[in-house]
This record gives sequence, C-alpha cells and structure tokens, in this order.
Amino acid sequence: MKKILTLFAVVGLIAFSSCEGPEGPPGPPGYDGVGTVYENAPPNYYNFNPSSDPLKNFRVRFVFPQRIFDSDVVLVYRYGGVDSGRDVWEFLPETHYFDDGTRDFSFDFTFSDSFVDIYLNGNNLTDPELDPYRFNQIFRIVVVPADFAKSVNKANYLEVMKAAKLSESQVQKIKL
Repeated sequence: MKKILTLFAVVGLIAFSSCEGPEGPPGPPGYDGVGTVYENAPPNYYNFNPSSDPLKNFRVRFVFPQRIFDSDVVLVYRYGGVDSGRDVWEFLPETHYFDDGTRDFSFDFTFSDSFVDIYLNGNNLTDPELDPYRFNQIFRIVVVPADFAKSVNKANYLEVMKAAKLSESQVQKIKL
C-alpha cells in the first residue's frame, strides 16, 4: 500500500510541476518613478484671502490630477526668492516670528489622497505688511513614497529632487 501511495505522489508531483499554459494578460502599469512634483508657476499664483467660509479662509487648494497612493506622502515648499542665482524653496510648515520672539504667522498644509490644502494662519493676517506673503505665492508640491521620505532630508528641496532623481524639466506646471 505504501508503494502505491508513493507512486501516486511521485506521478502527481511530476504532473503538476510540468503543467504550463499560455502567458496571462499583463498586470496594471507600475509606479513609473520615485516622485512627482507640481508647481503653480506664474502667472498662476496662489493668493491667501479672508473668507466667511472657514474651509476657504486664508487657504488654497490643489487637487491632484489623479489620486495618490495611500502609502505616499506630500511635501510642500514655498518659493522664497533667489540666493546666489539659485531658487530658494522653503519647506512647510514655515513659521515667521515677531522681533520679540512670538509667532506672527505660519504657512502649513494638510493633504488627502486627492488634494492638498495650504493655509496661512496667525495674528492679523490682513495687515498690509503681510501682503508679500499673502499674494503671488508659488509652491512646489512633491509626492513621494513614505519609505523614500524616511530616508531623505525633507527640509532640503534640492536633496529631495536629487534623491528622487527628478529634474527641473519634470516639474509639472499647475494651471489654475
């Protein structure tokens, strides 16, 4: 009896290991890069204005052209000008202080799988002295996998771009 069971086991093993059929259909396309960068390039500036709607009060929203993965994170940088011929990108959250050390105002953001809300909060946001920070703002929104974000200095935009192997020509311009 043991010899018959052994024979069936060997024959079954050979039969199943030699089964081969036609190749199945290809799977969905994979993630074609480490990250994506969006910019609201001029003349598509963001302006932070007061609103009676608390969801729009000193807030701007960017809707992703397609949903991002649950495992992605969003990094946001504000254009801060030019230094030694190079653009300066300031990592959010970004806080500005009065001379006495108390907080004046901050840029911050929240995101979901379909949008990013960038907002300005602080003291007296309608003060004309804040106009350079309220109007004509340019942001870069970088979407990267969470594992990648753990391994790079997120505060340095140039390091993020270099580690993600992204070039300036790959920055997708947002049209508002």
